[in-house]
Amino acid sequence: MAAPHLPVLLRPLLDAVAPVTGVWIDGTFGAGGYARGLLGAGADRVIGIDRDPAVFAMAAPWAGEYGERLRLVPGTFSDLDILAGQAVEGVVLDLGVSSMQLDQAERGFSFLRDGPLDMRMSGDGPSAADLLNGADESVIADVLYHYGEERAARRIARAIIRARPLATTAQLAEVVQSCLPRPKPGQSHPATRAFQAVRIWVNDEFGQLVAGLAAAERALKPGGRLAVVSFHSLEDRIVKRFMQARANAAGGGSRHAPRIVQDAPAFTLPFRRAIGPDDAELAGNPRARSAHLRVALRTDAPAGQADPAALGLPQGPGAV
Repeated sequence: MAAPHLPVLLRPLLDAVAPVTGVWIDGTFGAGGYARGLLGAGADRVIGIDRDPAVFAMAAPWAGEYGERLRLVPGTFSDLDILAGQAVEGVVLDLGVSSMQLDQAERGFSFLRDGPLDMRMSGDGPSAADLLNGADESVIADVLYHYGEERAARRIARAIIRARPLATTAQLAEVVQSCLPRPKPGQSHPATRAFQAVRIWVNDEFGQLVAGLAAAERALKPGGRLAVVSFHSLEDRIVKRFMQARANAAGGGSRHAPRIVQDAPAFTLPFRRAIGPDDAELAGNPRARSAHLRVALRTDAPAGQADPAALGLPQGPGAV
């Protein structure tokens, strides 16, 4: 059964972490593309973790083909070491929102499909509408600026306050568009940055990412592989700084905070730069355009502590 979407950078990822053996964690199971790729490449077993309960129902028609080789676990990848319950040979994380979530209007992730203003990956906690309708203008502006790099953050925040209550994605998209100039041909939709920022806020994606990277460090055996695919610069910056800091490599940490110093590096870095898509993948999967793959190899040093400030974690609500 074909997956609803193509896993980005799957072939480069499998090449970068080869040989694939033992037990692996797919911390963002989604449509199962990476999990199936790992099983096909030689993994003895894959533990698939996801906070979105809908993904396991979607996997039901094919997951049984793998028997005990595929174990599906609901939860967040920030707890992946606890959820796995064992040391593993590899961890794969595919960050951000999936194309199948964007395609479901009722989930409220996309400005291209009108639906309830929700954006919750797990279905728990306050929705995007709850947060936007209840937060102060300064908090909304901080979210838009720090999580979406939206330069018109304060103007949009004021417009949101005037337009409240907001209930649908179309309403939010209209408010954002009213504050920005019409895009030129080839430019992204005006609401792209705002929707990204609100989604990150609703799901605490940056906090989850820092905790998830630390959990992967704890879960990996010596020689284990950590592979992370990210889709925008804020995510990639956190991953890059974490790996550099944990490898005691030059450039680790933020210039605004002390570098993380360890007695021994917890990782080594087999590649100097992030791996991107080749022309063939871009032709077949435009979603891969902004993707970056980073890989780190676990040493036998004790796991350390993740310091969000040293990793350049965006400041978020109330910071300005």
